[in-house]
Amino acid sequence: MFTTRPTLQGTFGMVSSTHWLASASAMAVLEDDGNAFDAVVAAAFVLHVVEPHLNGPAGEVPIILAPAGQTPRILCGQGPAPAGATIDHYTALGLDLVPGTGPLAAAVPGAFDAWLLLLRDRGTKTLRDVLTYAIGYAERGHPAVERVGATVETVRELFETEWTTSAALYLTNGRSPAPGSLLRNPVLAATWQRLLTEAEAAGPGREAQIDAARAVWREGFIAEALAGFATRPAMDTSGERHAGTLTGDDLAAFAAHYEDPATFTWNGWTVAKAGLWSQGPVFLQQLALLPSELDYGTPGYHHTLIEGTKLAMADREAWYGDSTDVPIETLLSPSYNEERRALVGERAAHELRPGRPGGREPRLSKHVTRGADVPVPAGAGEPTVAKDGRTDGDTCHVDVVDRWGNMVAATPSGGWLQSNPVVPELGFPLGTRLQMTWLDPGLPNSLAPGRRPRTTLSPSLALRDGVPVMAFGTPGGDQQDQWSLHFLLAVALRGKVRDGLDLQGAIDAPNWHTESFPSSFYPRAMVPGGVTVEAGMDDDVIAGLERRGHVVTVGEPWSEGRLCAVARDPETGVLAAGANPRGMQGYAAGR
Repeated sequence: MFTTRPTLQGTFGMVSSTHWLASASAMAVLEDDGNAFDAVVAAAFVLHVVEPHLNGPAGEVPIILAPAGQTPRILCGQGPAPAGATIDHYTALGLDLVPGTGPLAAAVPGAFDAWLLLLRDRGTKTLRDVLTYAIGYAERGHPAVERVGATVETVRELFETEWTTSAALYLTNGRSPAPGSLLRNPVLAATWQRLLTEAEAAGPGREAQIDAARAVWREGFIAEALAGFATRPAMDTSGERHAGTLTGDDLAAFAAHYEDPATFTWNGWTVAKAGLWSQGPVFLQQLALLPSELDYGTPGYHHTLIEGTKLAMADREAWYGDSTDVPIETLLSPSYNEERRALVGERAAHELRPGRPGGREPRLSKHVTRGADVPVPAGAGEPTVAKDGRTDGDTCHVDVVDRWGNMVAATPSGGWLQSNPVVPELGFPLGTRLQMTWLDPGLPNSLAPGRRPRTTLSPSLALRDGVPVMAFGTPGGDQQDQWSLHFLLAVALRGKVRDGLDLQGAIDAPNWHTESFPSSFYPRAMVPGGVTVEAGMDDDVIAGLERRGHVVTVGEPWSEGRLCAVARDPETGVLAAGANPRGMQGYAAGR
């Protein structure tokens, strides 16, 4: 079958990421006898440099790691709300939603500590070894991809009039970076060089140096700069200038940590995801809602998936959060899903229908009921920025598998250039993940000090007979666990290529997403019954969905998803990788 690229196969190592320079850097680490964990950390820091509109060092990341011969674990790099981030503080400012940009939306940064903890515990390389690639691209420059300049252009007026520290980095003579022009960030390069100097002063030990670098981030010059800048008022999506709540004590108190994954088994595939503090279990609920028979690719197949997505997302709105009292086992139980599956009829549902797990009565934010009146920004789920800095779904992804069988999937995001003004001493901004919390009290995802905002970031790991065989994921905000599910089903139901999984064919297959639930991003819009399919979807599928009452929008060609995937056959040791052609950035590498 025709695909845009071959599914790569080999036995040494495979990488897939949303930017070719990150994939190449990770592959260079593998070639230098590094393992998958060394390689993914190197790729992550490169992504901060080459996709600054999609992620940054002060963002967040959930990581799924599967060391060879061991069970998968979640490494949580999602920071919580600062101690001063109370509902009363925000409502006293006249707000009823957390702004989508600016210091008030900043959670405690979590990504940096998670990457260094992974390197310390599972890697073999020094911090200097893995940072050298990012430092090189920041110092000497890299060719800017088209979307960097396009994103900067949408916020150029904001940069020039309000976020002048960002203008100093991303505007040259008032112009956004042109595609292919050399984009440098010498301040970021200097930040990492100083970090290395201070970390290496701790002595020759690899682990001691990494822990020293973590301390510099938490309590040293980086923490001082981040906390100091967070207190400076900045224009945000509310149309007002606000200072943030992040302090040095918040930074000092945070440490990334490991957790057990949530899992569900469907048709021989066991999928591991982050827990209910993320949207990851939406993927598992969608699997649990599938009927026993599926006719892949038909209008009925897509209708069934769309309706299952709506039910899972409705449960996300009612029950997911860092303080939920609903066990994941209840949401994935056969009895609960049999009851929920019965709600899928021949017609598209346009209302939000959360379930009642264990007899509990669902409670939703008041903004959920008004979400239908809020327009969805064009291109929702991909990098989308309004002039006030409003963003939706800006994210990266990277997967790595090595010759020893170590496997890892990660979805870094936040701290992108359009989230907050650049901290001038550091070369990167704070993030905005608190925009995903509610200012209504008493909800699982209500804003509260020390509580993680429910993130959309959602890497995936699939196992067969208890053995990890595939790591995958995509950017896309609320669309991540839609596009990733479609990918897994395509892999599982479409067959094989060259006696291996057809990763590239599953990535290239026409995709879609539904917006029939409240967005996780400011201003929390929804389109009841709305489904966006990319051009290339079969006409009979589109017509069949419309007959069933779906409000179908046909998007641009190659507009749905930015999937990455790597795989390993546990019987032969053959490795594979595929990467998304959409966006003209993602690439796989391997041999």
